Amino acid sequence: MDTGSTPGPAGRTLGDTGEFTLLRELLHDLPTSPAVSVGPGDDGAVFLVSGSAVVSADLLVEGVHFRRDWSDPADIGRKAIAVNASDLEAMGARPVSVVLGFSAPEDLPVPWVRDFFGGLVEEAGRAGLTLVGGDTTRSRDIMIAITVIGETDGRPPVLRSGARPGQVVAFAGRLGWAGAGLATLQRGFRSPRAAVAAQRTPEVPYGQGRVAAEAGASAMIDVSDGLRADLGHIAAASGVVIDIDSSLVPVDEPLRVVGQATGTDPLTFALTGGEDQALAATFDEGSVPEGWTVIGRVLDVSGRGAPTVLVDGEAPEGSGGWDHFE
Repeated sequence: MDTGSTPGPAGRTLGDTGEFTLLRELLHDLPTSPAVSVGPGDDGAVFLVSGSAVVSADLLVEGVHFRRDWSDPADIGRKAIAVNASDLEAMGARPVSVVLGFSAPEDLPVPWVRDFFGGLVEEAGRAGLTLVGGDTTRSRDIMIAITVIGETDGRPPVLRSGARPGQVVAFAGRLGWAGAGLATLQRGFRSPRAAVAAQRTPEVPYGQGRVAAEAGASAMIDVSDGLRADLGHIAAASGVVIDIDSSLVPVDEPLRVVGQATGTDPLTFALTGGEDQALAATFDEGSVPEGWTVIGRVLDVSGRGAPTVLVDGEAPEGSGGWDHFE
């Protein structure tokens, strides 16, 4: 037996391969964009933007944001892009480029990394992003740092601080599916498959951020921590009260199935479940664009104490979503 032989492609780990060989393999024939004049391989990337540049970053940590026994590597790659690209959508920006920071243990199989990278590039294509560079290093657990850059094409960005009393609140995308999927996985099940798939890979309503901006959205946010929690950020930044009408919030079939199986009111998933990366925004009445669903109103804070989010005129208990340090 030749104990000094080189492992075959299926059995290679990052330790066997080395950083620079891995990068050469992954970056070969990487898709590019006319906006990118210098991509991966130099000390920095060079790309063009028009109007204001919008930058956002997220960190995904194994065991906190994903688990390898729950998600395929391609799903994790797609999710890493989706949770960041939705931030650009929420600003009304057009996605341009993305930078990847990837840290992993040296015994991680190279095929896992290939599949992860393939999912990442696939979702970047859906979002309209071009990978322009990044960094790799060794760590105990897998950590993924994504920085995305977008542009406003001359329009002002849509902030959280523009909601005005008298406006309506609307959303685009899905609410509660990922939360229902998380509840399913935590109980050791894999069905309903639609909810589990939503937890593994969010479906961002790509393009709807720009649609909303062009329609006059005055404030916008992506729903990453839960509808109530994220609308709370708009309420606080704008100095208003937001009242959600629960009868207008869709409770889709996967939510009802998981709610029945877990003894949970399915509306709870829609109101507090995070990671769907839906978009929520405020509009003047009559200007809500196609593809958006009205679910509430913006009220004056006067006489109500402080900016907050109500449901059917009442203040529910709890934070209404996910807080990493709560």
